[in-house]
Amino acid sequence: MRYISTNGRSSVDSFREALFQGLAPDGGLFMPERVPRFSPDEMRKFGEMQYWEIAFNVLNKLINDAGNIEIPEKDLMALCRTAYDFDVPLEKIGNTTKKYIMRLDRGPTASFKDFAAGFMAEAMQYFLVNENKKTKILVATSGDTGGAIANAFHGRKNIEVFVLFPIREVTELQRKQMTALQGGAKINVHAIAVDGKFDDCQALVKKAFVDGSLNQELNLSSANSINIGRLLPQSVYYFYAYSRLANKDPEAVEEKIIFSVPSGNFGNLVAGLIAREMGLPVFKFIAAVNENDEFPVFLETGKYSPVVPSKNCLSNAMNVGHPSNLARLVALYGGRMDEKGRMLKLPDMNRLRNDVFSMSVSDEQTLETMKTARSHYKTIIEPHCAVGLFALDFFLDNKLLHGDQESKSLISVCLETAHPAKFPEALDEIGIGEADMNIPQKLQKILEKKDENYLTIRNDYAEFRKLLLKF
Repeated sequence: MRYISTNGRSSVDSFREALFQGLAPDGGLFMPERVPRFSPDEMRKFGEMQYWEIAFNVLNKLINDAGNIEIPEKDLMALCRTAYDFDVPLEKIGNTTKKYIMRLDRGPTASFKDFAAGFMAEAMQYFLVNENKKTKILVATSGDTGGAIANAFHGRKNIEVFVLFPIREVTELQRKQMTALQGGAKINVHAIAVDGKFDDCQALVKKAFVDGSLNQELNLSSANSINIGRLLPQSVYYFYAYSRLANKDPEAVEEKIIFSVPSGNFGNLVAGLIAREMGLPVFKFIAAVNENDEFPVFLETGKYSPVVPSKNCLSNAMNVGHPSNLARLVALYGGRMDEKGRMLKLPDMNRLRNDVFSMSVSDEQTLETMKTARSHYKTIIEPHCAVGLFALDFFLDNKLLHGDQESKSLISVCLETAHPAKFPEALDEIGIGEADMNIPQKLQKILEKKDENYLTIRNDYAEFRKLLLKF
């Protein structure tokens, strides 16, 4: 499969090249040159498959083609089976609705980021071992990405990881999942606290990737959602949800589905849109954002302006003022946005508005939705899921958004992005304490750890560069 840059001036001829380059040399993000499609017959068979088997089918179509088999099917099956050894519950909300929450919190770090990080680590290690090579990975995180990447890559001899996080905008648990790893002097994951915001961390990582001399010396790669290897595996759970909830017709795949996607850096939404391009019958995607409202404003006005600085909200993983993956979303709809957020060519706004609805949800609305979930539905949700659920309910209840009641009869799925126990401060605000929920043992063990190892730097590229060279 060939991959092209969203900036239009770079391309590579393989998934492996795109995976290890992370960012394209022209500063853009890699996208598949073409998006392969599943037939209705192929998608019907997903209902009989386990998650890892669906992952194999989706990723095999995206990575391999008839003229270039990069990961032989037997090896790719093994990678998927190793990466996806946990459940993906679909929890119905209420007795009379067709609404579901997809619990993406059963992986090793209780975050949806495990779905991408696990496969990415397996794929990178596969290539590096076969080629007897090593690499260094840079990651910026606004919350859960850091922990998922740290866990997935921890202990891998061919890979060294540097995770940058905003020092004041992650929870204690999120921080400890990056800083309390075991390994002593031989640890291969280095946590770096930045005196700034997530957008600052992301900017430092991007500068490093376009620093030619640094790249030449260190052989850098990325594990953020700017890396195509992080993005593609996230397409899988959209197919999985459809296969379990809507794909029941033995004759044809016809029923459509709605997905509400809590959106920060927009990798999750773009992965869903790729699934749609692959043939998944989606009626509407809801891009639910917190008070960082640059995307819903763009969707309404056709004018894009980043939120600078980004606003600090309860749904901290979504505190992104300029989502990197917007360049991919714009490219999917025929437009072009550069890495600084300048709109060089508008996407097809009519088609985009037809496929995607977006709205901003306040912290007050987030907390109210968490309360309602507990009181009415007897379930506990975290802030990001609450943002998604509020936007979903708003969309379903507002006739003006779709002109008729068609969407009322459809199955709808809100993505939960992390286990509620990762957000004790938000839960405490609505009267939910530790005794009210079953905290996974793997999270409890992290919280109990006392020893943390991380470095602190200013929001200064020269300082960051010097630190990388020191290692």
